[in-house]
Amino acid sequence: MVDTAVDTPITKLTAALAARRQAGEVVVAPFLTAGDPDLDFTFQALKVAQQAGATLCELGVPYSDPIADGPVIQASYTRALNAGGTLEGVFGLAARASEQLTMPLVAMTSYSIIFRRGIDRFVGEAAAVGLTGLIVPDLPIEESSLLAKACRQADVALVRLVTPTTPPERAARIAAESTGFLYCVSVAGVTGERVSLPQQLKDRVRWLKEQTDVPILVGFGISRPEQVREVGDVADGVIVGSALVRHLEATSGDQRQTALASIAQHVGELVAAGRAG
Repeated sequence: MVDTAVDTPITKLTAALAARRQAGEVVVAPFLTAGDPDLDFTFQALKVAQQAGATLCELGVPYSDPIADGPVIQASYTRALNAGGTLEGVFGLAARASEQLTMPLVAMTSYSIIFRRGIDRFVGEAAAVGLTGLIVPDLPIEESSLLAKACRQADVALVRLVTPTTPPERAARIAAESTGFLYCVSVAGVTGERVSLPQQLKDRVRWLKEQTDVPILVGFGISRPEQVREVGDVADGVIVGSALVRHLEATSGDQRQTALASIAQHVGELVAAGRAG
């Protein structure tokens, strides 16, 4: 168990989540692609998301072949890579944000990026720049022991994902081994906005709560205030990606301020829904 008296990356994350829990509010965790359209804009977007009340933010590390993302986030990754996005740039952005913002940052990244960097080196650098956790959607739990060990040693959360197609026995193991929080994928398939969520989602979240003590955040398909209230009845929070990343599709010139205002408004509406629920 992590000593909560010690200021480590994971305790920053767990403290932020616990504060929302104690207040009876739904956690709202935006997802933003690092470097779309550039790193300075991403920093400004993180800043307005925090000001709008986001509890934490997922920072997407651009990758040429994301397996779990729909067309909106895939296009965002492509724009970031075409603009010269690098892992060094993402780490630099995280360091800047960690120095100037209080909101915890969790990186969403492909395992191939971690492996190419070297597991211990990647995790050490992530902790050094203030990243509080990692989400690695393409790493099966059966192959994650080395990364889990490195994260434990660096006190960085390793957030696991459970999908609708995960068998119960395996889902229980994933839930038990997740640190920071558990990412509950709401629907089968890739990321993207949905009009409605599966009827069985609430039952699945209730069952997962029996398997773990960490907060459960639901992602994929969340974009509307009513969905925040619906999910917030059983889960601790929501992750919002494509609906926010869509605001980045046109961000040249004067459109940047418009995009930032749209992100702030969208996050603010979701946070307000979580408080009202």
